[in-house]
Amino acid sequence: MNVAFKESPGSTRTLDAIAEALLLPSGIDGIYARTAAFEDVVSGLGLLISRNREPGAEVLRFPPVMSRRQLERSGYLQSFPHFLGCVCCLGGDEAQIRGALDRFEAGEDWTPGLSPADLVLSPAACYPVYPLAASRGGVPAEGLLFDVAGDCFRREPSKDLDRLQSFRMREYVRIGTPEQIDAFRKRWMTRAQEIAAQLGLTWKLAQASDPFFGRGGKLMAVSQVEQALKFELLIPVRSAEEPTACMSFNNHRDHFGAAWSLRLADGAVAHTGCVAFGIDRLALALFATHGLELPHWPTPVRKALGI
Repeated sequence: MNVAFKESPGSTRTLDAIAEALLLPSGIDGIYARTAAFEDVVSGLGLLISRNREPGAEVLRFPPVMSRRQLERSGYLQSFPHFLGCVCCLGGDEAQIRGALDRFEAGEDWTPGLSPADLVLSPAACYPVYPLAASRGGVPAEGLLFDVAGDCFRREPSKDLDRLQSFRMREYVRIGTPEQIDAFRKRWMTRAQEIAAQLGLTWKLAQASDPFFGRGGKLMAVSQVEQALKFELLIPVRSAEEPTACMSFNNHRDHFGAAWSLRLADGAVAHTGCVAFGIDRLALALFATHGLELPHWPTPVRKALGI
């Protein structure tokens, strides 16, 4: 059930005021230092999401970097090259590295000395789990379920506080039959709304599409909507007129199964799906709704978060 947006106690608070109190600028758009109060809410969200973890989920926590070749094989480069962040390092022998330092000290550009590493910044928490699952062999009849999290990066600099370049993502990832994926996603679309209600937030559930790259990407986005493969839980952060996607519910069909040769017991390609929680966005939504003073938040909300 969708809940109509309504004015909340925090609706008059601007994101500028929230940023001034909770997120300290780094000089780069979309990159902030986070204060203790903000992290207390982030920790509470993590505990709340964990309490809703389904039985049998394997818990994995990934670093902020992953294999470049694995990301290429997963198809990210073709779909979202405009968001990708690659790790580069100074290579060569000591003389070559010294040359780069000399250019820097002379006020010149030292970056031509950089060369790409075999690492990229993870764009979503789920990407490393598919090759890991594939390395273990076939998918069992009951399917696979993972609880994953990590620091993620997407290069989309913005002054909007709800559009960070570096952000935390928590996901539940399901691998199995099409029927298992459909049931998983429907179950979580209901449960996520229950979580939002516990947090005293208002929301609406809406179909969505990913921001695929280029002309071909527009066709992919249309197809994604036509097949109802992606839904988002939208919560007012900047405004009720432009709500922010704080959770998403995704059916990848056989995309990752085919990319990683994930096979079911009958030899069919496995399907995958995930529910993703934008942790920093959810924290912002809570502050925008309930204000900056945690002791003044509604008791049920504080209880849900353990703060």
